[in-house]
Amino acid sequence: MENVAKKSLETTPTQNTRGKQQIINSLISGAIAGAVAKTTVAPLDRTKIIFQVSSRGFSAKEVVKLIYQTYRNEGFFSLWRGNSATMVRVIPYAALQFCSHEQYKQILGSYFGTHGRPLPPLPRLLAGAMAGITATTLTYPLDLVRARMAVTPKEMYGNILHVFVRISREEGFRTLYSGFSPTILGVIPYAGLSFFTYETCKKLHAEYTGRPHPYPHERLFFGACAGLIGQSASYPLDVVRRRMQTAGVQYRKYTGIIETMRQIVAEEGSIAGLYKGLSMNWLKGPIAVGTSFTTFDLMQILLRKLQDHETLHR
Repeated sequence: MENVAKKSLETTPTQNTRGKQQIINSLISGAIAGAVAKTTVAPLDRTKIIFQVSSRGFSAKEVVKLIYQTYRNEGFFSLWRGNSATMVRVIPYAALQFCSHEQYKQILGSYFGTHGRPLPPLPRLLAGAMAGITATTLTYPLDLVRARMAVTPKEMYGNILHVFVRISREEGFRTLYSGFSPTILGVIPYAGLSFFTYETCKKLHAEYTGRPHPYPHERLFFGACAGLIGQSASYPLDVVRRRMQTAGVQYRKYTGIIETMRQIVAEEGSIAGLYKGLSMNWLKGPIAVGTSFTTFDLMQILLRKLQDHETLHR
């Protein structure tokens, strides 16, 4: 009995170290995944935000025209304006989202007794939604700053810190959480369905092919499907969120989610207003989410291999 207890005590530090290393790996992999994905689609993301917060009509021709005008008037790199703020937000956001998703999967897996196997459908959905809520709550002000920088001329805000200072001074600190409610309501179906779809695709793939690990191009396709489903389900709330975030620089006032939706529908129509830019998201979203999920998985595999290699040569 004493030997069993002694053995248990000897293995506990190793288990703790392994658990900490998994968390660090998830944070690093998530941060890199978010940075790579968002930088890839930054010009389309900025263009989408401009359409979301304005009343101008949306079409493919107008998208091309706006991108060209931005390039001509402000230069090529202006297409990535606000991307520094995006990186400041998306790196901690993606790190926290992927890391918390891994932790929630372990917690729910222990509760449902899956022992490393894929979670049942409902817990799989719940793990993704909880990961999205966790990351959004902790990084929301950075998202608002990014939206402000994307829709204002560069003379208005000098840098990220300037945005924080000016908003706090002129509009009040609470403005930094303007649009938080629709964001949380939107992130539940978005993150939940995105992670659920991706994990389900990997599970089905393993069952039908017998290969536990999909090829990179298969991961990209699974991630693209996840992004398409997740963003389509939550898109109207994304439009509402952007309107509320940028109300201060658009000289408008929105009092809540329902009132914002009413104003958008009254002025622009239900489909044209609440789904403005969705077709662009069908291009941008699958690319971003596919890149993000694939980069995260490949980084996890790479870090594990490096650590195994290091352990063997000690």
